[in-house]
Amino acid sequence: MSEPLRQQRVTVLGATGSIGTNTLDVIARHPERYRVHALTAQRSREALLGLCLRHHPEVVVLGEEADAAWLRERLSQAGLGTEVRAGEAALVEVACEAQVDVVMAAIVGAAGLLPTLAAVRAGKRVLLANKEALVMSGALFMDAVARHGATLLPIDSEHNAIYQCLPSEHRGGLSRHGVTQLLLTASGGPFRGWTRERLATVTPEQACAHPNWSMGRKISVDSATLMNKGLELIEACWLFDARPEQVQVVVHPQSVIHSMAAYSDGSVLAQLGNPDMRTPIAYGLAWPERIEAGVEALDLFQIARLDFEAPDEVAFPCLRLAREAMREGGTAPAVLNGANEVAVDAFLAGRLSFPGIAELVAATLEALPVEAGGDLESILDADARARQAARGWLERH
Repeated sequence: MSEPLRQQRVTVLGATGSIGTNTLDVIARHPERYRVHALTAQRSREALLGLCLRHHPEVVVLGEEADAAWLRERLSQAGLGTEVRAGEAALVEVACEAQVDVVMAAIVGAAGLLPTLAAVRAGKRVLLANKEALVMSGALFMDAVARHGATLLPIDSEHNAIYQCLPSEHRGGLSRHGVTQLLLTASGGPFRGWTRERLATVTPEQACAHPNWSMGRKISVDSATLMNKGLELIEACWLFDARPEQVQVVVHPQSVIHSMAAYSDGSVLAQLGNPDMRTPIAYGLAWPERIEAGVEALDLFQIARLDFEAPDEVAFPCLRLAREAMREGGTAPAVLNGANEVAVDAFLAGRLSFPGIAELVAATLEALPVEAGGDLESILDADARARQAARGWLERH
């Protein structure tokens, strides 16, 4: 007779976004395996209230005390004993509490760095959907994973696919394990095939209409500029101990092959599936086991064909800028990310053109000297300086 499963406690950082809600969907399918310990959101108090009523977390965290007070009153009226906290310190605390087994790191942007790093330093199983944390802190982040015995599982569909296609032990350089190249697939976004001239007319609504994936506005814009793929290239280098030249971006419009690994004997291993984030989320939650995720099996006859092409780095220079920042090293990736977040916010607010996103990022990288970035303070300082320089560029232009 098999032993009963031990219910694992899960904290979801960024619970109201698409990754967070998909994570909760998978968890709800396996109540015998998982229990929601904590949920966090920055400002989405109504959405967080709905999640609390459905999933009954023990703790929730919001960015501002006013929102926390509002939620505290609503939960009390509903008869729920959920503890409500507020602020960045509470966010960091809930990421590393002793009773938590698994932390889903799904906060968008640089705001996710401190709580995600706290979960790593607490030795948790960290499901990494916040690529910016690794992009910014690179060596420091991966050193903390090794030093504190954390289990790091990538949740981005591309990195999760590569993880599945590599040997179980792949540290120490890809060539040691017969891997010659990582093939990072990209849908090409909503503007695949557009010229630079045509891209000048793009609106935020067009940029947020991704052809294959349902995502938040910031990541949708990053996908449209190919900056998202650039950030993923940097993330892949750190996750899999690869050099930038070992990571090739392949435009694959169908988004069925999520990424591939090429080996020295000529083999290329690929992970395929419908474009649904519940697949990598379920993989991360249950690894090394497999559990049902609510995702339909891939119908190859319906797909019928798979297409591939090279990315256009003239029309979409953000990919090139990210690769160059990774080669530069030090604080360059943190500067790239900080400038991009300012640029995307400005574009969504109607203050910057679509091509202006890459122009602003390039100008900020050129303006700021690269530093070693060996500690958290210098990384956060580089992020702050990048944002200040980017805002200055916006004012002048």
